[in-house]
Amino acid sequence: SEDKLWVTVYEDDDEAANIWQKQVGVPKNRIQRRGMADNFWSMGVPGPCGPCSEIYFDRGSAYGKEGGPIADEDRYLEIWNLVFMQNIRGEGGDKNSFPIVGELPAKNIDTGLGLERTAALLQGVENIYEIDTTKMVLDKASALTKVKYGKDEKSDVALRVVADHARTAMMLIGDGVTPGNEGRGYVLRRMMRRTIRNMRLLGSQDLVIGELIKSSIKAMGPQYPELISGSERIMAIAQSEEETFAQTLKSGTSIFDLAATQLKSEKSKSLSADTVFKLHDTYGFPFDLTLEMAREQGLGVDEVGFRKLMNEQRDRAKADAKAKKSGHTDLTEYRAIVDKSGTSKFIGYENISAEATITGVLVDGKSVAEANIGSDIEITLDRTPFYAEGGGQLADGGKIQLSNGAVIQVEDVQSPLPGLIVHRGSVVSGVVKSGAPVVADIDLERRLAISRAHTATHMVHKAFREALGETATQAGSENAPGRFRFDFPSTSAVPISVLNDVESRVNELLIADLQVHAQVMSQDAAKAMGAIALFGEKYGDQVRVVSVGDWAKELCGGTHVARSGQLGLVKLLSESSIGAGVRRVEALVGHDAYQYLAREHVLLNSLTEIIKGARADELPQRISELVEKMKSMEKELSAVRSAKALAATSQIANKAKKVRDINLIIEQLENEIAVDDMRSIAINLREKVKSGVVVLSTINSGKPLLVAAVSPEAIKLGIKAGDLIKIGSATLGGGGGGKDDFAQGGGVDVSAISKALTEITKLIEGKVN
Repeated sequence: SEDKLWVTVYEDDDEAANIWQKQVGVPKNRIQRRGMADNFWSMGVPGPCGPCSEIYFDRGSAYGKEGGPIADEDRYLEIWNLVFMQNIRGEGGDKNSFPIVGELPAKNIDTGLGLERTAALLQGVENIYEIDTTKMVLDKASALTKVKYGKDEKSDVALRVVADHARTAMMLIGDGVTPGNEGRGYVLRRMMRRTIRNMRLLGSQDLVIGELIKSSIKAMGPQYPELISGSERIMAIAQSEEETFAQTLKSGTSIFDLAATQLKSEKSKSLSADTVFKLHDTYGFPFDLTLEMAREQGLGVDEVGFRKLMNEQRDRAKADAKAKKSGHTDLTEYRAIVDKSGTSKFIGYENISAEATITGVLVDGKSVAEANIGSDIEITLDRTPFYAEGGGQLADGGKIQLSNGAVIQVEDVQSPLPGLIVHRGSVVSGVVKSGAPVVADIDLERRLAISRAHTATHMVHKAFREALGETATQAGSENAPGRFRFDFPSTSAVPISVLNDVESRVNELLIADLQVHAQVMSQDAAKAMGAIALFGEKYGDQVRVVSVGDWAKELCGGTHVARSGQLGLVKLLSESSIGAGVRRVEALVGHDAYQYLAREHVLLNSLTEIIKGARADELPQRISELVEKMKSMEKELSAVRSAKALAATSQIANKAKKVRDINLIIEQLENEIAVDDMRSIAINLREKVKSGVVVLSTINSGKPLLVAAVSPEAIKLGIKAGDLIKIGSATLGGGGGGKDDFAQGGGVDVSAISKALTEITKLIEGKVN
């Protein structure tokens, strides 16, 4: 009811207080004034800010003391926030007091309704984790871990994290986001891994994400039917990510064990920041897991150093992302150009050349009046035919010429601010002056090659949706001169037959020479005509729809050919995985596709000459026969090597090194000995020496292998084959394991074999001594 509502305003915001009291009708005694820390919003850095007004709901005396939000924010729950975005924050200060240096030219109100908090109040539950859309997942997590909700605060927090993150992950995957290492994909990956990590902390070691996602779909499906129709894809992506993370935990644990063993042998007591960062950055090992495992082994962690390395990496990533758009130029330089001369009008759909006026010249990130020959330069124009990189399409290149003879070679075009197009290049002759008239000419050959690629991407996208269903929605692309790549969500490889069908379908429609046309219309009209909007792209009220005939229709701001026949030819080159649940197709178009097929034809003719008497259609069978013959010969050769090594076991046994009460044999054998034969040799050697520990290595098919055989006497001393292989394999960049008396493993780094054997020797000597 209304008498449960309280309001806060900024301490000197009389206007807001009067509106609440006189126009809305909130009693004066339920309107409270607060300072900057609570009721003046900013991002914590210089930029937009303003006073805010917040609405609270009184949950009653059971939740705390009287006195309004100032007295108790547990009892008085914030459900709505209104920020009057009208000021500019300056440098310095903290959340309690910071300088206001001016007013925003365009003021607005930023409002945020706490929908879930309102739902919690209406449903009469304690918090947002117990509302109907979340509680089902929380209960499932409780059942899977056998941890009862409401008995222990620490367990309750973990269960809430699982419920919230599983539901959010499900919604993100449903919307087309897939786990990855960048942007929103990385947010999703971290969220899912935190879910898995919390389930493990609660005692579940099983693969559980599928059950959690299933519960979340059941809870949210009635409101979002697309979750039910897409449940198979959502589940597959989630389970694939969990399986990948399980492998990450396995490999990361091996690296951790190796680092911990080295520390103990060196009598050190803390994991270095570099080691912790490597575990996190290279192996995706969660920091809190490293912290916990270190504590279990009585080790400390250089957390301060780790945070420093993380911040440095974050800063580098931000700088790289900014450099792509702004070339290390401060955005205030671009804003100054916009404030003075306005944005740039793109006229490149209709024109490849245009007369324009220079509105800004920047050298080394600073505005200048003029730039001389040899300068790397950024310039802005009032109108331009140059397309700025965006929507998957690479930028135009070309030249900008001044009437005084100066020429700028344009190598890149970006849009660091909405509506502002920045041309980057170098002054190849003359002096470039701000305000001068110019003629801007794009590189037509490059534009046409990129446009062919972009139209081809639309056509391949449509063909994949026909072949695989509506879930094969574009998740990323790059359109470059003569080539393109197309990413889409899929949990499995696309069959060769489907790829062939897609390629045939597209090329048939090139022969049909469909008209390609663009129309600007409202979003509703575009939706009504069946145009596809891509997830992650930003669209205004008016959108541009590019259609290939009446077949492929997409919202798109890029450049395209006039007719499909102008593509000439499309050739799909490859289809592969680029991450959990995401596949990538790479292709060529036009002259590049023709050249590729011409080279393939020459290669085919060469093979028919090498394999005498074989026709082109016989090559696959003839080559297969040769490969099988080679494999058979390699197997015979491997058997000979193994027999030779087995025959030499007596000589190897004589090399045994006495370490206290055990006889240690560590030997690198000839290459290409099969792992089964390695096992036989190791066990044979163990039987030949009393109290024996045998560790053997070889290189098989370019990868290092390790086996270890340990006698009962050595096991009693704490030397276990599984431990030896775990440390050795981790050094080789792989994994392995087994029992106390025998284990095997391997890795990928052949150059680390000597180091791996040294680490194993250290471990053995440490146990014996």
